[in-house]
Amino acid sequence: MGTETAEEGYNSTAWESSDHSDFQTSAANSYGRPTLQMIDSLDSSQQKSTSPQPRSSTDSVARSSTSRWRESPTVVPERRDTITAATSDIASLVEPSFDEHILRALCELDCGVPLLLDRIKQSMVSCREASTFFKKRAVIEDEYGKSLQKLARVTSDTYGMSDGKAGSFVGAWQSCMRVHELMAENRLRFSQRLNEMSEELGTLAKEVDKNRKQTKDLATRYERALQESEAATGRSKNRLDMASEELERILLQKEGESLKDNTVQARQAGTGGSGRLGKLSPKGLQRQEDDVRTRMSTALDTYRKCVTDTQAMRQEYFNFQLPRILRALKECADEIDLGTQYHLTRYAFLFESIVLSDGSTLLPPGEEGTGLKASIETIDNRSDFKTYMQNYAYARGTTTPRGPRRDGPSEEGFLPPLPTHHDRLPQNLSNGANGIHDKGRPTFGVDLAEQMSRDNVEVPPIMVKCCVAIEMYGLKSQGIYRLSGMTSKVANLRQRLDKDLEAVDLDAPEWSGDINTIASVLKMWLRELPDPLLTTQLHQGFIDAAKIENDRLRHIRLHERVNDLPDPNYATLKYFMGHLHRINQHASDNSMSTQNLSIVFGPTLFGQTAPPNGQMNGGIADAPFQNQAIATILNHYTDIFVDETE
Repeated sequence: MGTETAEEGYNSTAWESSDHSDFQTSAANSYGRPTLQMIDSLDSSQQKSTSPQPRSSTDSVARSSTSRWRESPTVVPERRDTITAATSDIASLVEPSFDEHILRALCELDCGVPLLLDRIKQSMVSCREASTFFKKRAVIEDEYGKSLQKLARVTSDTYGMSDGKAGSFVGAWQSCMRVHELMAENRLRFSQRLNEMSEELGTLAKEVDKNRKQTKDLATRYERALQESEAATGRSKNRLDMASEELERILLQKEGESLKDNTVQARQAGTGGSGRLGKLSPKGLQRQEDDVRTRMSTALDTYRKCVTDTQAMRQEYFNFQLPRILRALKECADEIDLGTQYHLTRYAFLFESIVLSDGSTLLPPGEEGTGLKASIETIDNRSDFKTYMQNYAYARGTTTPRGPRRDGPSEEGFLPPLPTHHDRLPQNLSNGANGIHDKGRPTFGVDLAEQMSRDNVEVPPIMVKCCVAIEMYGLKSQGIYRLSGMTSKVANLRQRLDKDLEAVDLDAPEWSGDINTIASVLKMWLRELPDPLLTTQLHQGFIDAAKIENDRLRHIRLHERVNDLPDPNYATLKYFMGHLHRINQHASDNSMSTQNLSIVFGPTLFGQTAPPNGQMNGGIADAPFQNQAIATILNHYTDIFVDETE
């Protein structure tokens, strides 16, 4: 018993430290149920420490062996405190100390145990209802968050590939989609928390239900043992009464009194004894008297022992076992009530937080960011239209007019242009295609070494010009290099840069307002190189190195292939990889991770090479290894390109 009790972990010092002889002494005084004064010592000892302590096996030995339930565990099974495991904030909800006045009132009630059992069942129903609500609400929030997130991302990507308006509208539109993505992420986090709370409440209900059943079984065993002991006491009393009546009859016969006494006959009829003893000699009567006295003494000893044991069990049950059972059931009820209340309070807090988060996302406080309304208000339709008009006029300036001619000889009836109208036209629009003169130093489609030797530079000027503009205006632009600019604007900027690179001002709002146009032009310049930046000759070497599974060995082999590049290609690759490295450092803002950058520039830097051995789709088969090579070089940019002495 000592081992089982120690495993249960409940404090039994309050009712085991008392001398068992006290129970035997009190047994002679009272057979009734003890009053509250009898459990004062229990209350005072249990109030000193609310945490259960294991009971030692030596204390159990000192107790009387007459107790019927010594052979079974005598304490309530230990319960896991799932509330404390869930959070440490539960103490702030209600008073953490156990209400001893409630325990005393329950001990006074004859229905204390069934009262608590029914109360726990009610609490479990409420707990499961809250768990079901949280789970269903989590499903709704999860569907809403995923749908909103998908809508925002698809809309953003689709607009980047469409011919929609550019300029300030693009930035406002992308910012609007980003706001919706943030709101969707908040809803998904809220759904996750709701699922966690639902699972915790379900686990709590299971644990409390298990503890309730165990405690109920224990209380039933105690009550049954006490009832059996009382029944045994009654049977021993009947045997003692029968022996007493038989002795009385023998004594009457021995004294010569009549056996037909009405009182004696009535007792004989009630006890079922024999009607007469028959005629016996004095010696026979003496032997019979001695035998009956011996049986009566044994019955009396048995009856006294049963009375003592029953009273001890009754005192122990009502003084110690019943209060402990009621305490365990009350703790179960408190545990599930506190757990349900805590998770409901947590739900209210999370719900308030998600609503406030949506509000701060739509309208950030102070200068923390731009809200939805402020982003939409940044759209400048007037400026966007002016820019579009200039670009459109420039792109169509060299084509043959489709409508009526504006100018012509006076002989055909044409009038000279009005000076006032001419003065009002924008400068770039009036110049048309002749605004920038061709200097005869093209840069698109020209061999890399040739143009660098011609311009006497270490890095192609167009790359420097575009990279500087992108890092100044597009470092935090969402999807930079992944989103393409408008086809007409890209063609316009390419033509201008190819005619006179130095005359183009990329800081002008015309170009800096739509940074995707500059990024698209730079990618176009890399694709139009006669020999790819990583060269056709070294293409297979890069692919073989990228196929190596060992990260360290793949890094070394790719480093060797980079060192094998011609000087112009090496210098250009070093500069461009440094630029991509800085783009990647702001991946949290522009969403251009190493993987995304490698997917964009894998085919661009390797070019469209002819497949070996005449195989079809060779370039497609090498695409994953091209991306792997670019990702590895970008991840190890510092080791490959940056000299420690720099």
